[in-house]
Amino acid sequence: MQKVAILYDASQAIMSTFDLDEVLSSILSILRDYFQMQNAGVLLIDPVTGDLVVRSDFGRIQNHKIVPKGAGITGAAIKLKRPVYAPDVQKDSRYLQGDPKTKSELAIPLIVRDEVVGVLDMQSDTVDFFDKETIDLMTLFSTQASIGIENARLYSRERRRAQQMEAINAVARQTTALVELDNLLHTVCKEMLERFPIDQISILLLDGSDLYERAHMGRLTPTVEIGTRVATTGLAGRALETSQPVLVNDVTKRAEFIRGSVEVRSELCLPLIIFGEKLGVIVLGSAKTNGFILEDVPALESLADICAAAIQNARHFERTKQLAYLDGLTGIFNRRFFEMRIQEEIQRAGRYETELSVVMLDLDHFKRLNDEFGHLLGDEVLRQVSTIFQSHLRKGDVCCRYGGEEFALLLPNTSTENAIEVAEKLRRTVETWLFPGVARPVTLSAGVAGFPQHGKNRDEVIAAADSALYSAKQNGRNRVTSATVAARSAASED
Repeated sequence: MQKVAILYDASQAIMSTFDLDEVLSSILSILRDYFQMQNAGVLLIDPVTGDLVVRSDFGRIQNHKIVPKGAGITGAAIKLKRPVYAPDVQKDSRYLQGDPKTKSELAIPLIVRDEVVGVLDMQSDTVDFFDKETIDLMTLFSTQASIGIENARLYSRERRRAQQMEAINAVARQTTALVELDNLLHTVCKEMLERFPIDQISILLLDGSDLYERAHMGRLTPTVEIGTRVATTGLAGRALETSQPVLVNDVTKRAEFIRGSVEVRSELCLPLIIFGEKLGVIVLGSAKTNGFILEDVPALESLADICAAAIQNARHFERTKQLAYLDGLTGIFNRRFFEMRIQEEIQRAGRYETELSVVMLDLDHFKRLNDEFGHLLGDEVLRQVSTIFQSHLRKGDVCCRYGGEEFALLLPNTSTENAIEVAEKLRRTVETWLFPGVARPVTLSAGVAGFPQHGKNRDEVIAAADSALYSAKQNGRNRVTSATVAARSAASED
């Protein structure tokens, strides 16, 4: 009875803290000081794999840091939910070979509400070291140890949930105030990296039926650059297809995994969905195997929902903003947008020392066409010409209605020579196009100028392109003229 009382007093140390490491330290102190154990450890069940993981130990238990599910004396204790004793490990087929000095082993399950959460494992260098009284006392002690571990886990879980709620609120506050998509995605990445135990975050957004990497941040080395199309056959594609999170805590075991960063070992993909509309996927990466806890997924799903709403709002804002830059008749960009973009493109070309070409185009004798066939037909010609231009230009090129029957093109990373070829192709296409109701060919003239070849700023480049367009008109129309040729012609006339 006295031994039980002493053991009970010692066990109170386990209940005096909610820190799991301190609880485990107290358990091991009692095993070492009270039971005179030389080798002991506390093994806890990994909730994802079901394996036993040595969480704290002393002596030679570290020979098996991870015990596969159901293996060894410890596995037998979990299965039977009672102490398992091997008085001579060499005669017990369940024993996992470890240190040759080990002669006997005792495993006692840690049980909370009929659920095994771990095992107390003790090993001795003496055959049949553990007597019945010691086993009974240790079994009684395991009850106190189980309660202490569970209390620490509950406390840790509640504290983590409180931290997660704080993180959710912080991300919600940050994102609701942002309407620029790039700034929003940057903020989401930054906040989630700071507030969750992850090593990498990528945000993939749908454009049509394709996924594109729109943002990434973290400590790992990305294998995909921002703006790159991402295959939908990987884990992210599966999350998008099923509208459910996809958690893989060991990516080496999944054949469909597509590596988004070099060092990633675990990945969690969260679909971005709002009102049934799929927007994309948030991909979280960890450099550790088993880097994600299953019970953390609901909080991260809530964050993904908040981000989806914010992304949708940013897109609506972008569409609204674009309406102010669209020409009402043709649906292409207007002169206001052109003036904004040419400044941006000139700055970018100057920064990276690349070429930029500007093409000014004007439909020939358009007033005569309106007078002859009517303004409604003239408007239809403008719409069809706009469609022709857009269908023949690259995705990064800019096509604008500059005013009336005049159009302007911005061609980034394009030399003057290549821009002349583009303009000539457009001219030929328009000339041979059959416009319904128009009984004669429609032609255009174009002037081409380049930065920095024909001007160091917006005004100089536009003036050079305008002069080239004027030269094309003066020399018979239905032709493309470069600023170089126009300047040479003007000089010869002088």
